Amino acid sequence: MTFAHETVSRDERYHGAIFSVYSDQVTMSDGTTAVRDVVENQGAVVVVALDDSDRVVLIKQYRHPVGRHLWELPAGLRDVAGEDEAVTAARELAEEADLTAGRIEPLIDLHTSPGFSDEAVRVFLARDLAPVAETDRHERTAEEADLEVRRVDLDECVAMVFRGEITNAAAVAGVLAAARARDSGWTLLRTA
Repeated sequence: MTFAHETVSRDERYHGAIFSVYSDQVTMSDGTTAVRDVVENQGAVVVVALDDSDRVVLIKQYRHPVGRHLWELPAGLRDVAGEDEAVTAARELAEEADLTAGRIEPLIDLHTSPGFSDEAVRVFLARDLAPVAETDRHERTAEEADLEVRRVDLDECVAMVFRGEITNAAAVAGVLAAARARDSGWTLLRTA
């Protein structure tokens, strides 16, 4: 007897450092089987860094697949085995924005494209920001070499989302979630 949504076979199509692609033969609810291409990804963390003046730290970074620079939030892959997600978020905040945070709390969780990818993203809220010492700053290379870092009022970030100026999915979700959490007096936040 076969059960619905069971993977009966898997063929690896591509294996890379960041993601792998498989074609799975999956049983469907009506008893048939279908091929579903799946991208397996390490997952990522994203950081809404909010300063004492209610400004969000945005970065502008070149993204080759879309051929342009995008406004985003500090973020990175969960590529260090066994590293706690909050530690990964703090590391990415330091590397991309030269900041530390006295508080890092989970904000929201996302499945970015569940129709074909298992990528899971946890968005953190970072507050009580302080600069990383000049001598301890990360040397940015490749597409990070020309990062533009800017602090923008949270309400203006929300407006940027609605004007189509922030289009990175995790940044859109993070900005809107942070605004809603702030407007609730931070009562919606969960513990780490």
